Amino acid sequence: MNHDWMLVETLGSEPAVVAQGAHTKDLVPISAFLSREPHLMAIQSAIGETVRAGQGLTSITPKNDRVIRTEVVQMSDGRIHGVQIWVGAPDEEPPPRPAVGPLIWDLTQRTAIDTPESLRIGGWNPDREAALGRVFADDLPRRDLKPREAQILSMVIKPEEGQPICDTWDVTDYLGERITVGFVARSMSEEDDDGGTRLIFRAMNWRSVQEGPSIQENLLGQRILDSLAEPGVHRALVDPRRWSLLKWLDDPAPFFDWRAGVVGERAHPDDETTLARMNAEFANGATSGVLRMAAANGGWTPVHVDVQPVELDRGVYAGLAAFRLPTPAELDDPHLEVPDEPADRNPKGLRRKDRGDRKDDVATD
Repeated sequence: MNHDWMLVETLGSEPAVVAQGAHTKDLVPISAFLSREPHLMAIQSAIGETVRAGQGLTSITPKNDRVIRTEVVQMSDGRIHGVQIWVGAPDEEPPPRPAVGPLIWDLTQRTAIDTPESLRIGGWNPDREAALGRVFADDLPRRDLKPREAQILSMVIKPEEGQPICDTWDVTDYLGERITVGFVARSMSEEDDDGGTRLIFRAMNWRSVQEGPSIQENLLGQRILDSLAEPGVHRALVDPRRWSLLKWLDDPAPFFDWRAGVVGERAHPDDETTLARMNAEFANGATSGVLRMAAANGGWTPVHVDVQPVELDRGVYAGLAAFRLPTPAELDDPHLEVPDEPADRNPKGLRRKDRGDRKDDVATD
């Protein structure tokens, strides 16, 4: 067995190896990964005991020739996401243990719950970023397109329990340095505080390395995306079922408070007619309109929104939204008169129930 620390994800039916040292592995069952390891049973027992005890331990193999050390990767709610393992001779000292950050994506509330470790590993400044309740668009890398990112976004739009994914991404951290981050996530259904159920991704991240030449960016797709950029227009992917912001494809729009919600999430209550029209049009293709969004300093600000469907995966559609300031002609509409009131009234979003449109029809084929 390699003498680096090994990271296993423990949320599935069998612990699965996701990293060895800084090298990411693709959810390999530990029985297969260590099939030739004579101490496999002792290692499996150590993992199980660690999860049950909720803390790391040190044990000796039956022949007293190896020491097994474990540490837990535990979310702030107490749930263990994984276990780090090191096996070596009794007189050996393990190498420095790689940092691992647990995190949660709440697919019901559309928020990401980070820990200081997951923020730091992901390239954020944990002293400036909020660990609780970040919107998805804060957690996903901006601008750059990543391999398998469409798969992750599809899992968010049409979540199913038990879906796992493991990958590495190249991102730029808050200091401007290029880093490689490994991550694993698994969708799970859990009971919430009110007795209902919620669907979440329980995940871990760690600093990784590229195996050979980097193929992290879809260069052709990125070039096409860059070529379509327009000054003053800020594009993003949104979930058409809830109209929640998923990922910025340009720099975030500075002229409204997008963290408060976009389109139907937090639009002005008197925009219901416009929203209903856009909802009907989006069922058959592109749509556009001027909606009042929550302003950065309170109140409301009109924003022109253009949304068109884009297929992420077979039968799974996102909305490609373009946000810009409206023209004077577009503002010349009596319904857009913005009263002096705070942007805290209950929003009336695009109602997505009974979505019998063509995209859902495709998804059920």
